[in-house]
Amino acid sequence: MYVFLSCVILLASLGACAKFYPEYNVYSQSMAGRAALAEAESTRQVRVLEAKAKQEAATLEGQAEVTRAEASALAIGALKKELGSSEAYLRWLYIQGLQEQGNAAGEKTVVYIPTDGLVPLPISEAPRLK
Repeated sequence: MYVFLSCVILLASLGACAKFYPEYNVYSQSMAGRAALAEAESTRQVRVLEAKAKQEAATLEGQAEVTRAEASALAIGALKKELGSSEAYLRWLYIQGLQEQGNAAGEKTVVYIPTDGLVPLPISEAPRLK
């Protein structure tokens, strides 16, 4: 009797599983689709936020560059006023560039002093030409 009752319960369970399996399959696929849609939406939102962050960074970098250029223009104007002419400013800028180049390379700094408009002459060469 118990065997018969066990078989009936087993068959009823299998029948219920067979009946509800297609519905479960549809439900499972629906949930997988919703999950894929949510992931795609999340990915899109991340990309939009990254693009906005890049745009803001570019705007701020541009503003910083404009500020640097304005400060440089003021400094150059002050130096020109102090040195008296554009030629004196260019000579000073040339000497500064040579010093920075020598210091960056870790070498001795060789300063070229402009002569009477001809080729600049290094200081170490001056005694040789006397």
